Order: sequence, then structure tokens, then C-alpha cells
Amino acid sequence: MGRTTDDGPNRLEPGGASMSAADAAAERPRNAAMSRAKAVPGTMWISWIALALMTTSSVASLRPAPTMAIYGLAAIFLYLVPAIVFLLPTSLVAAELASGWEGGVYKWVSTGISKPMGFLAVWCQFAMTIFYYPSLLGFVAATLAYVINPNLASSGVWTALVIMVCYWSGVFISSRGTKGVAGLASGGLIIGTLIPGAVLVLLGAVFLGQGNPSAAPMTADNLLPQWAGLASLVLIVNNFLSYSGMEMNAVHVSSLKNPAREYPKAMFLAMGLVLVIFILPALAISWVVPAEQLSLTAGVMQAFDAVFAAFSVSWLTPIVGIMLVAASLGGMLTWLAGPSKGLLLISREEGYLPPFLQKLNKNGVQQNLLVTQGVVTSIIALGYALIPNVSSAYWIFSVITTQVYLIMYLLMFVAAIRLRRTHPDHPRGYRAPMLIGLAGMGFAASLAALLVGFIPPSQFSGGSPLVYFAIVAGGALGLGLLVPFLFYKLRKPSWKMPGEADASGPPPAAEADGSEANPS
Repeated sequence: MGRTTDDGPNRLEPGGASMSAADAAAERPRNAAMSRAKAVPGTMWISWIALALMTTSSVASLRPAPTMAIYGLAAIFLYLVPAIVFLLPTSLVAAELASGWEGGVYKWVSTGISKPMGFLAVWCQFAMTIFYYPSLLGFVAATLAYVINPNLASSGVWTALVIMVCYWSGVFISSRGTKGVAGLASGGLIIGTLIPGAVLVLLGAVFLGQGNPSAAPMTADNLLPQWAGLASLVLIVNNFLSYSGMEMNAVHVSSLKNPAREYPKAMFLAMGLVLVIFILPALAISWVVPAEQLSLTAGVMQAFDAVFAAFSVSWLTPIVGIMLVAASLGGMLTWLAGPSKGLLLISREEGYLPPFLQKLNKNGVQQNLLVTQGVVTSIIALGYALIPNVSSAYWIFSVITTQVYLIMYLLMFVAAIRLRRTHPDHPRGYRAPMLIGLAGMGFAASLAALLVGFIPPSQFSGGSPLVYFAIVAGGALGLGLLVPFLFYKLRKPSWKMPGEADASGPPPAAEADGSEANPS
């Protein structure tokens, strides 16, 4: 009797007849065409190179560079490892899910596991932004300080003030239903990433070429990070957040003419470009700023300030700062409405949130949900004013963001394996090779990163490990698990509002999943 598998030589049809390898091969293009036709009627094809560039623009950023610059040359290793064990599995597994099931992560997890787990997955996509905004806007505050007064970069009060002003301004703009905000993300890649990153790397190389010593040793002995116990591994967790969001770009797999061949090529090219954009600026920062002086929030501007001063063009520092701030604020605006919109649509259909949080304003925007999120974000922002070290606060919020997001990835990988087993004949435009192995590797890497995040990093050994654990666990597990559990347990039939969707209709799949940008 043949095995019931997706692509084995003797796959069983639902009626029990054995299917030859030739028949199965002939069926796959038909399935791919069916999936593409079903997913996106009237699709305009895009090239695999265009998809690679789109993916790069939504993942690459200069913001994580100071975190890895602390490790100097070892940053290459610390970026490469999560790219292999997390970025690659996420990209390929999500492509199969997106090409077979519309509706994003909620549809994947609710079909593959259960509806409550689907709600948990989409909740985590939304909830991680609550801690993402303080960390993103903490970077904005430190960068903006170099435009006004560099001494403000280490001020917790300044940081908290900028976070609250920027966030509430974003809520005001989003609540007015402004169109075209998503285009800011594309411009942000050029304005706030490619141009400043290229300038930083080029001037850093010239700086070394003039005979100036590198602040971090650049020898073969420094290719691997120094081992100081588990705490020395913690900073690598931040790279999982840097690479997150690939499941959102997978929605474009149906726009490729030959997904089976072109999507892997697009992802490998994107991975190469992302690694270049992440690694080279991190190395450039390590050349000019000693690790002990590096700020996790202001490290990028510290490097620009040092390099521009060496070439007597310090007047460029505030200009670059404005470019970075503009790009980051554009990314925040594109993220602000996306995840909450997806959560709102699912909650109206299934009754997961109370009516107050589902209410829309006259522009069809989930204003109450954004305002409630803003209150929590403002309270979290005060952490910058209360925690003595701004870098410590930034790191803690980044870790909590990553851990909440990783819960969603754990569910996604489990759902992918189950869907292969329970829906082997469901049409898919793309089938990931060795999916069970890829999903297993991604699940193990995500779980390891989540657990390691509870350990204080070696750079913050001065504080209490118990306090660090309590803050991270309270934020990640409380917001990521306890809150959605309470919403689910307290739900009422009257919370369902499927007939009261806004007149503008549901957003595209990408927006429903919050995929306008990546939180990196």
C-alpha cells in the first residue's frame, strides 16, 4: 500500500488509487496555477529579483547594527547562524503556507492546529508591537539627540518624551485614515538604510585605509565570539527580531510565474543582500567606536559622528540623523495600523475582543484599539525614565518584542507540519523542500532563542538577574500568553460583529497580517 505523502512516488489519491510520479509531477503545475488563480485573480507577475528586493527592503535596517558591533568581527558569525537556522526555514515554510491558504498566520494556524491557537498567533503579531514601538522610538530619540544635543542620547526622560510624542502623533495620523502611508517604507530603505549604510561603510574603510587603528581587533582569532557562558549568547536573540517578518513577504509567492524555481532564488538573493546590509555597517561601527563606549540606541550616530569628525565634515551628522529618523517614523506609521487591523477583523468574526476595542471611528479606523495600545506603550516608555541605563531599557524591550513574536513562529512551524500531514493534497503554489526538517529546525531555533532571552546578557551583568528575569518574563509571557488567554476565556457571543465591518472592506492579505514593514 502506497504512502500518503505530498510528493512521494506512490502518493494515494482521496479515492485510494495510487498515483505515479509522472502523474504527480504533471499535477503540480496545475495545482500551482490553481493556487495562483485562486489567491490573486488577475495577478500581474513580478520577477524573482523584484521579490528579492521587496523582501530586502522590509527586513534590512541599520537599527540592530550597534547591538552586533559590540562583537566586532564575530558579528559575521552571529548574523550568519540565525540566518541559516531561522531566516531560511521561515522564508521557505511561510511560502508554502501563503501559496496554499489565504488569510495569513491566523488562517494557517487555525487550520493546522485550532482556532484558539490561531487567535494566539495573530495576537502575538499585534502584541509584539506594544514593546516594538518603545524600542524603535528609543532609537529615534537617540538619533534625534544628535541633531539637537548629543548629551540627550543618554537621557531616559528625553527618550520617554520622544516615544510618547511620536507614538501619539502616529495614532492621530493613522486615525484619519491617511492613504499611501505604506509607501514610506519603500522610501525608507533608500533614505534611511542604503544611503547612510553605504556612506558609513565607505568612510569607515577609508578611515582604516589611512592607517587609523580599528577599535575592535580584525584578526582570524576574533571570528568567533568569546565564550563566557550562556550569557554570552543572549545578544544573538536580537537577530531573530532583525530577521522576522519573512512570513509576511511570502504572500507574494503567488505573483511568481514559476514559484518552485523562482521563490528559492529570490529568498537566497534576499538573504545575501540582508546579510550584507546587516554585517558591513556593524563592522564599520566596530572600527570607529570602542565596544565599551557603544550605546545600543545611539551606536549608529556615534559611528557617524566619529567618522565625520575624522574627515572634518561633522556638519553631515545631523543630516544623516534626520534621514534615519524620517525612515524610522515612516516604518512606524506603516506598522501602526497593520497588525491591529488584522486582529480587529478576526475578532469581529469570532468575537475575541470586547466591543469597545472593536469600535471604528468615522474613517473606518480601529481608533479605540490604537488608543488602548498607546496607553500601554506610554506606560512602558516610562521604563526609559525609570531604568538608569537607556541601553539596558532598549535591550529589555527588544528581547520582550522578540519573545512575543517567537511564540507566533513556534505555532506557525507546528501548523506547517500538521498541514502537510492532514492536507497533503491541498493545492499549493509552492512546496518547501524537506518541509518537516526545515520546520523542525526553525521550531528548535525559535524555542532556543525564546529560552535564552530570559538570561541577562554578559554586557548587563551589573544588575540583578532575578529582576531582569521578572521584567522579561512578565512582559513576554504576560502579554504574549496571559492576556489572550483571558480574552478567550471571557469572550461572549455578543462580541461577534461579522456584519459590522467597515465599508472599506477587509485589507489585502499583507495588511491584514501587518506586513507593510519589518520590525528591525
